Amino acid sequence: MTGRLWGVGLGPGDPELVTVKAARLIGEADVIAFHSARHGRSIARSVAAPYLREGQVEEALIYPLTTETTDHPGGYQGAIDDFYAACAVRLAAHLDAGRDVVVLCEGDPLFYGSYMHMHKRLSHRYVTEVVPGVTSVSGASAVLGRPLVERDEVLTVLPGTLPAEVLAERLASTDSAAVLKLGRTFTKVRDALAEAGRLDEAWYVERATTGQQRLAPLAEVDPGSVPYFSLALIPSPVNATGPAPAAGTGNTGEVRARGEVVVVGLGPAGRPWLTPEAQEALAGVDELVGYGPYLDRVPPNPRQRRHPTDNRVEAERAAHALELAAAGSRVAVVSSGDPGVFAMASAVLEVACEPRFADVPVRVLPGLTAAHAVASRAGAPLGHDYCVLSLSDLLKPWEVVAERISAAAKADLVLAIYNPASKSRTWQVAAARDLLLEHRAPETPVVVGRDVGGARESMTVTTLGDLDPDTVDMRCLLLVGSSTTRVVERGDGGRVVFTPRRYPA
Repeated sequence: MTGRLWGVGLGPGDPELVTVKAARLIGEADVIAFHSARHGRSIARSVAAPYLREGQVEEALIYPLTTETTDHPGGYQGAIDDFYAACAVRLAAHLDAGRDVVVLCEGDPLFYGSYMHMHKRLSHRYVTEVVPGVTSVSGASAVLGRPLVERDEVLTVLPGTLPAEVLAERLASTDSAAVLKLGRTFTKVRDALAEAGRLDEAWYVERATTGQQRLAPLAEVDPGSVPYFSLALIPSPVNATGPAPAAGTGNTGEVRARGEVVVVGLGPAGRPWLTPEAQEALAGVDELVGYGPYLDRVPPNPRQRRHPTDNRVEAERAAHALELAAAGSRVAVVSSGDPGVFAMASAVLEVACEPRFADVPVRVLPGLTAAHAVASRAGAPLGHDYCVLSLSDLLKPWEVVAERISAAAKADLVLAIYNPASKSRTWQVAAARDLLLEHRAPETPVVVGRDVGGARESMTVTTLGDLDPDTVDMRCLLLVGSSTTRVVERGDGGRVVFTPRRYPA
């Protein structure tokens, strides 16, 4: 059996940018082939060196000439064709003997790569596979920190060996461009960029991703210092106004988005109750503001600053978040459940409407509110019209709460009751029960959901007449049924609570 031929791309120069597959094949191959100039030093071999093993046969394919020195009757092209043909014969001898051959190639083997000359001469005779590599163009874009193309832009890749007038014409008619094979062509390429009116946009990138990497505005580069392994790059015009890379590095400096406040609903418990939109918003912000226990539900990220506060300073918390955003930070204000239901959205928007914060963008992202979470565990008690209210009298007088309870009870609405009790408020549950009993039968179903979605979740189904206020605390939410709400024991042993969608005539 004959051996297998592999054309293996090594990327732009950093050995860590060699693909996993390329590294494996290099280590497994019987024969490693690589090109070099007459000095014998091979960049390709130096990149692959960490992956070579003892005992491998190395075939150094050394170019015997340069473009200026040949007496071949066919000129330079004839001489180089003979060289490639001789190299193919050498590699074919290994393949015929059953030895697998890896031909190393900087960048990508089929992108201006030296391997392609072996491919054209051998791939029709032997089983061949090409392993792509990161191109020099991609490497240069990465170290500059500038996108090549965006949206509908066009990227043109040109060899510096083209005539000056062709280069100028192509450079003038494209959005982004990469010009390879600089070296002795540099002056011509620079003049073509100037002729096309693109010189001020062009960057010079030398030996990208290696320890000898050099970056500079192309107009400032000395032609005598330019090696073959360099290129000119005109990045995406959309990003042309971004910060300049630091000289000799790929550091693009700090880029800050415009500040904003996003009010995020965390849902009733952990990550499974968090919407993808909320997860994305939390991941993208610089600062997190909220009540301490709610902030604890957001996984820590050392890039982000956290500002926990007490639960009773909503206006101050909102102002702090808006001040951070006005200074340029992206800020998330977190709320349990849905931020628009007895939570931080209204507090933030109230402060945001002050003139000093008029230019600070504010977004509100919904979350799964506690009423819906508890209802889902019980069945469908909110299947018909329902009312949502809070028993807390911290921000409104109890007289208003009592009037609303009576009105909802008289209207035969299912009630979702938030904030039923706390350490300092222990009497409102009993008072609300008594108000409801003035209009509801004692047999009216009541669902008590505690810590739904959490580790200590519990669900209790009772009746309005049997509701024990001592079993209710701040971790609970109450759902009080209407006259049509039903509790049904099902054949599987489960019990469901639901309110039919049809109301009796």
